[in-house]
Amino acid sequence: MGNKKELSPEQCKALLKTVKGRFEKNMHRHKGLEWDKVQVKLEANREKLWSLNEMERSGGEPDVVAYDKKTGDYFFYDCSAESPQGRRSVCYDREGLESRKEFKPANSAIDMATAMGIELLTEEQYRALQQLGSFDTKTSSWLKTAADIRKLGGAIFADCRYGHVFVYHNGAQSYYAARGFRGSLRI
Repeated sequence: MGNKKELSPEQCKALLKTVKGRFEKNMHRHKGLEWDKVQVKLEANREKLWSLNEMERSGGEPDVVAYDKKTGDYFFYDCSAESPQGRRSVCYDREGLESRKEFKPANSAIDMATAMGIELLTEEQYRALQQLGSFDTKTSSWLKTAADIRKLGGAIFADCRYGHVFVYHNGAQSYYAARGFRGSLRI
């Protein structure tokens, strides 16, 4: 295993078993899709499999939530009930992190997502996820932020309270114990 972004055969087998179990338990998230086709796609994309493992390892509980008929790609989103435990207490991006004078968190959402090979959910993706269940009722998640908002120092995040999705803004340098980020992976 010269490439650090590669799983051992044992790790691949364990991950596929976990993700298959979640897929079968939550068929309402991906009606009409077949696990065997998803698995073939995963096994043909070893680096994406590594990224999926990173989502799992950090508490994201990734699951298939969409399929693009034009490209044949599957979309995995973090489907943990709350923002993934292993990705909380982070600023939005490196610029936000560097702007803090004191009490800097260990990392930023954008840096972590990039290292994992995933993208932060957009507002549209987050709202689509909320149609599949109830997520972030006690936590919140940073969302991919438009450049014009980020240029002014802000970033957006969302949660679900009172049965509604709320999208808010905060300074990109802020961080909270209950705010992390959800990712997406296209395979």
